[in-house]
Parts: sequence; C-alpha cells; structure tokens
Amino acid sequence: MLKHQLLLITVLFALSSNIYKAQSVVWLDKLDLSVATQGNGKPGVNTSVDGRKITIAGETFDRGFGTHAESSLLIKLNGKAKSFSAFIGLDDEMKGQNPAVEFEIYGDNKKLWSSGIMKLGDKAKPVNISLQGIKQLELIVTDGGNGPYYDHADWADAKFETSEGTKLITFNPISSIPYILTPKPSDKPKINSASVYGGRPNSPFLFRVAATGERPMTFSAKNLPDGLTIDSKTGIIIGKVDTKGTYEVVLNAKNAKGSASKKLKIEIGDRIALTPTMGWNSWNCFGHEVSADKVKRAADALVKSGLVNHGWNYINIDDSWQYNRDGKDPSYTGKMRDEKGYILTNSKFPDMKTLGDYIHGNGLKMGIYSSPGPWTCGGCAGSYGYEKQDAESYAKWGVDYLKYDWCSYGGVLDGLPENDPNKVSSLNFQGGGDLDKGVKPFKLMGNLLKQQSRDIVYNLCQYGMGDVWKWGDESDAQSWRTTNDITDTWASVKSIALAQDKAAPYAKPGNWNDPDMLVVGVVGWGNPHQSKLKPDEQYLHISLWSIFSAPLLIGCDLEKLDDFTLNLLTNDEIIAVNQDALGKQGVCLQTIGELRIYVKELEDGGKAVAFANFGREKVKMSYKDFKKLGITGKQIVRDLWRQKDIAKINSDKGNLALDIPAHGVSFYKFMSK
Repeated sequence: MLKHQLLLITVLFALSSNIYKAQSVVWLDKLDLSVATQGNGKPGVNTSVDGRKITIAGETFDRGFGTHAESSLLIKLNGKAKSFSAFIGLDDEMKGQNPAVEFEIYGDNKKLWSSGIMKLGDKAKPVNISLQGIKQLELIVTDGGNGPYYDHADWADAKFETSEGTKLITFNPISSIPYILTPKPSDKPKINSASVYGGRPNSPFLFRVAATGERPMTFSAKNLPDGLTIDSKTGIIIGKVDTKGTYEVVLNAKNAKGSASKKLKIEIGDRIALTPTMGWNSWNCFGHEVSADKVKRAADALVKSGLVNHGWNYINIDDSWQYNRDGKDPSYTGKMRDEKGYILTNSKFPDMKTLGDYIHGNGLKMGIYSSPGPWTCGGCAGSYGYEKQDAESYAKWGVDYLKYDWCSYGGVLDGLPENDPNKVSSLNFQGGGDLDKGVKPFKLMGNLLKQQSRDIVYNLCQYGMGDVWKWGDESDAQSWRTTNDITDTWASVKSIALAQDKAAPYAKPGNWNDPDMLVVGVVGWGNPHQSKLKPDEQYLHISLWSIFSAPLLIGCDLEKLDDFTLNLLTNDEIIAVNQDALGKQGVCLQTIGELRIYVKELEDGGKAVAFANFGREKVKMSYKDFKKLGITGKQIVRDLWRQKDIAKINSDKGNLALDIPAHGVSFYKFMSK
C-alpha cells in the first residue's frame, strides 16, 4: 500500500512540475530596463517615467515599465519564450497635455503587433502575442504624429511565459565605448573658415578668421573692400561695406611654425548666410535655466576650447530670456513690456546690449529666440502684436540670429480670443500647414528684420509644416526646421535623417533645411547627462548633418566638453563638406538593405559620400555600384574622419571594401585623379 502511495505522489509531483514548467512567468520589470533608449527621463521600474504609480485611464497597475517616446527595448529570447502579454497606454500623469503614441512589437525584425495611435485617456489596451521560435524581441513606443512631447507611455503588467529556467536578457547591440578617429591639428597655421561670406550693404560686418595652429598667430588680409579692417592679433574683421559687389580677399595666418593662406569671397548684396550657420544654442543644455552669466561662459568656452578656430561662431540664446506667464519663479516675473510695447528682459538678463557687445568682442555672433504667438513654447512673452518693436529691439541689442518658434500662434490664427492672451495656450500647433494663415506671421517678421540696420539670420522653427522649404525664402528666411524637436536617442536621429531628402532641392546658399540641433556631449534640457547616442551613432549624426548642408548648432554644455565630443566637433574636413560654397544638400542615391548611401556634390568637383548603416548588424561588403552615385573613372578615396587617403580606384571596374558598424558610418570624399 505504501509503495502505491509513494508512486502516486511521485506521479502527481511530476505532473505538477510539468504544469509549473509550462506556466513559468518572467516579469518584464525583473529584467534590466536601464539599457532601454527613450526620448526623455529614465526607464521606470514599476513606475511611470516621473516615478509615480503607473495609471492608465484611471486604472492603476503595480508592475510594469514606464517609458517615454521614442523608446526601444531589446530582449534576447533565443526561441524559449512562449508568449508576451501586457496592458499598454499613456500614463495619466500627463493630464492637461495632448500626448499621442503608438506601441509596436517586433520579433526578429518583423512587426508582430501594433496598438494603433493611442491618446491620453484611452483605456489600457491588452496585448497577448505568441513568441514561438522568436529569438529577439523589441518593444517600441513611437511618436503618435504630434511630436514627442509629454509621451509618457506604460507597458503595464508586462510578462513573458517561458520554459522553466529560461533566462531572458535585455541588451543594447551598439557599442558604448568611445573612440577617436580624427588626428590633432598641426602646430602650423591652417585656415578653416568657409570660402564665401555674405553681407548686406551698410550692415555691421563681423567675421572671425578660423585658424588652427600654435599661438601667438598674426593675421592679415589682402584686397579687403573699403570700410573693413582686420585685427592682426585676433583675425577679427569688422567695419561696413557701402557698395554691392564680389570682393576676392586673401586671408593669411602666420606663426613661428609657418604660414597659411586661403581665398575668401565676400559677397555684398541681398543674400546672407551663404553657408550654414555654425555655433551653439542654449536650449538642449540649459532649457529654462539659461542666464546671461551662462551665455557669457558659453562664449568664453567656445573660444577657450578652440571650437572658434574651426568655424563655430554663433552664441544663441533660446527660450526664457523674457518674462514668463506663470509667475512662479521671481526671476521670470515682472512687467513684460514697457509703455511703448518694447519687450523687457527678465532679471537673469539685466542688459542684453552689454551681453551682445561681450559676445561680439570675441568675434562671435549673438542669437535670440521668440514666437509669432503671444507666448513662447515655455510660456514666456512672444512677439504677437509687437513684431515691429521686437525687430527694432533685436537690432538695437546687436542680435545676429533669430529663431522664431510657432508655439502658441495656432491659438491666434483668427485673432486674439476675447482680446486676452491668457486664453491662448503656450503650445498650440494648429494651422501651421495653412499656406495663408501659417505663412503670414513668418513673412511679417521676415520683412521687419530685413528693414533693420544689421544682418539678422532668420530661422523659422515651425517643424516642417506646410512644406516650409517651399516658401521659406519668400519669407526672407535663411533656414527653416524640417522636423519636430530632436532628442538624444537613436530613434529620433534616425527618423529625422531619413526624412530629409524631400526638402533637399530647396537648399542653396542663403537657404538651408534645418533638421534641428546636434545632440552630442552633455545635454539634458536642464537635466544634464551625457548624450544617450552611442559613439557610432554620434559619428553618423555629425556625418549626415554635414552632408545635409544643415545648420550646425551645438546643444551641449561647452564647459563640460570631453575629448571624444571635442574631437567630433573639430574635424575640419567634415566641417568643410557642410560649409562647401556650392551649397548643395546631399541625398540618398542608393539603398542596400539598411545601408543608405548619401552623396553631396562639392564646389571643387569632388563628391562627399556617406555610407550610413541604419541597421543593427555590421555591413561588410565590396562596393562597386559607383555609377549609381555619379562617380566614374579613376578616383582618390579619402576617409574624412581619419583625414587620410585610403584608396586609389578605377570606379568603372574596381571596388571599395566597406566595413561599417551597426548604426555607424563611413564618410569619404571621392576626387578624380
């Protein structure tokens, strides 16, 4: 009898073990979520992005992964997971905003499931999918089409059914180890300035010769037009030119190790910004915490770091130099305009004219920020109804650049509601694509800026609505945003890069498509952190912005430049592609799987070619389709990042070995022999 009882117990135990084995559960929150990439904040483990209880449409959840679009989490399954289930939705902590996202699940790079567009208040949507045979899973949250603002998304009660003892591992396939490619500049002088510069007659002229080499260094210039002088110690050229015309100038730089010269064509006429703007912007670094002191320190750092010697010369103040509508911070609280309607600066910017003089004294230029609406994106005073006064203030302060951000203008398309600006939201993007109402405020300010007694580069920040590249020039603008705001994530950089070709035909000297600022170095929008882009992704980012002829605006803390970031930003051959006088934007001429090949024609007859790998696997191949790139005959191939020739090929019958890391790039210049 005892023997039979023991046998029965053994059978029952075996059965129960098999049931347990079939129902083994691995909770997503038990995996390492820190490797996830996302648009903002840190991955929440059993919390929202802001560290609160996960709540979707009033329903709370004890477990899950709180993230922010654009978001990606990769998990190795090795074919041992049976299913994945969760409840997904936007977190209630964003009440009062208008976020929208889409959840997607990929298995072995094939889409298994998507939620469709979800908005705040939508009931948590259940997902339950089979994972039989899947080796790698990716959980993605994308922007829902209205910008990645307030997109706090939750994978609630997320779990896997697996075989017993299965270990699931989250990972990021892209190397995080920085490596430096560009050699240090020689001690001998080398002039790195663009070869063309545009100004208008009788406008204050300011140009600093960008030159590397051992200091002290002396500068001179032959054939300067009447009205201009050069400081021999600094290389800063100032003055005014009365007469329209093309002036062929020869710049010279000399130190104890040698001398260098370079031709500079000065075009005095109707067009400015003949090459893309290069400089720094405060927003991605300081956000609302910007101040005059931080701006001065940024100007000092641009010089001290040597960035100025490579052509970086704008210091642009973004949002929050004005007074704010909310009145919570005493620094931003006060009367917004004087009796005549001229805007007043907040207490962190006590004297904008003096700040401008300080920046100009370093041979640098000053930029500023506003909105055509009554409020900026951050709730500060905008220009609506006071455009003339603001344009005059900018000229008086010595402003050289204006970023004009759509923000609240959608709330005043048909006039100010009840004549009360407080009834207008700071963020209202309605109507930006309207080719009458959406264009009107930008034309108004463009005309006023052109009437001022100085050259002010005009940047339209309206996120590409209404195909702005088709009418931006008619608004007297020199550059315009083609996209929503960038974040320091691969998903953001990739999606922006892949969307640039449609605007390329409209780029030319004085007209530039702007895919937003550079997200390298210490960024954080007031919450500083090292860029989340991996090193290979940063090389690709800089390479493509260069080949796109994009404005190059550094968004990081210039006082915290590490060697890797500084090296990225001081490769003169990469910068020369961006600043090429021909002014053509590079486009993708061939796609091979996840490899996209971008080509830009250069003034000297050469071609810059970026082999950009958007995939997660290395690309290793012998490339020979040169005719598709417009390249024929014998060519010298130069690696621009390493600044050395790597091959001499006959492109009609030869090939070029490519070995490109995942999310990486090979950036070459082809020149006929």
